[in-house]
Amino acid sequence: MIKIYGMETCPDCTYVEEQVKGNNQYEVIDIGQHVRDLKAFLRLRDHHPAFNEAKSVGAVGIPCFVLEDGTVTLGPEDAGLRSRPINEGATCNIDGSGC
Repeated sequence: MIKIYGMETCPDCTYVEEQVKGNNQYEVIDIGQHVRDLKAFLRLRDHHPAFNEAKSVGAVGIPCFVLEDGTVTLGPEDAGLRSRPINEGATCNIDGSGC
């Protein structure tokens, strides 16, 4: 099963979530729903190099995908999904740009 960490207020996350509805190969984990899930995501984000670029530009790093082999990626395509089209708006950044 592929885990997807995201939030319902993130347009990139909701775009991905729409693609996996009803597909039991994916587990969507909304990090805004329970502090337990937020902590699990932050442990991953704080220590995994897949987040280095996202953190350097002030991005949160969601949606995040943990593949069945343990690979961590921020690319929906790596999980067999599509990224939200660029013409649908900027991603959300911690500095207030985008969203």
